[in-house]
Amino acid sequence: MSKKTKDVRIQVILECTEHKNSGLPGTSRYVTMKSKKNTPERLELKKYNPIMKKVTVHREIK
Repeated sequence: MSKKTKDVRIQVILECTEHKNSGLPGTSRYVTMKSKKNTPERLELKKYNPIMKKVTVHREIK
C-alpha cells in the first residue's frame, strides 16, 4: 500500500521568466517538489540563474 503523503506531492519544473524575454541562448530550469494540497496555484520562487549571473524569478511550467 502506498502512503497518502506520496500521492499529494508532485514534481514540478521551474523556468526563469526574465531569461525567456532577454533573447540570450539557453534556459535556466530547476526541478523541485510541491504539495498540490497546500499550493494548488503555480509555484513562483527566486532562484539563481547561472547564465544571467543573478537571482531571478522562476515560475512553474507544465
